[in-house]
Amino acid sequence: MGFTGFPDEAFLYYEGLEADNSKTYFTRHKQLYEEAVREPMLALTDELAAEFGAAQLFRPYRDVRFSKDKTPYKTHQGAFIDLLPGIGLYVEVSAAGLFIAGGIYTQASDQVARFRAAVDEDLSGKALESITDALTAAGYALYGERLKTKPRGFTEDHPRIELLRHKSLYAGVSFEPEPWVHTQVVRERVAQTWRACGPLVEWLCAHVRGSELPRR
Repeated sequence: MGFTGFPDEAFLYYEGLEADNSKTYFTRHKQLYEEAVREPMLALTDELAAEFGAAQLFRPYRDVRFSKDKTPYKTHQGAFIDLLPGIGLYVEVSAAGLFIAGGIYTQASDQVARFRAAVDEDLSGKALESITDALTAAGYALYGERLKTKPRGFTEDHPRIELLRHKSLYAGVSFEPEPWVHTQVVRERVAQTWRACGPLVEWLCAHVRGSELPRR
């Protein structure tokens, strides 16, 4: 069955999960999760795969081993196209609506070093600045983990100090659950955002690349 939008039940499901994040709620509504959330997300990403690549759907269970928050379930369903480790395209559905983005979400220490070197270098750094300026001018927001202070080895008056503060960097846009999210319009909104994020993702793939450190 093709993608026809996210039904209203998807957002109601997550509203309920936010109010009662328990095994009892999840078990009682698992069929609703499968039909209203997981199956539409699979259909959506399958239809976009020819242009953007295959996506991985994240599991609904939280990893609580090292977290003070012990609630067992994620209050959103995300899907990620992993072009290089940590670099790719993302879409999620939650009670708040849709979030669509692209960029780098996690960086190992060698990736952070390459990112900062490329931002510091005028040719590649100005290219990234142009990309991020174009994205913000088009209405996309910039996200990512950022240092509160300047990174070591750089001065506060560096022309791209705000980019240098980033330890991860992605651009995205949020949409509330308006009537069009129940239709095929979602597919084009996702595709439009991912195309807009293309230059950022391409820059990251070229200059940051995947981590070369051994996996823990």
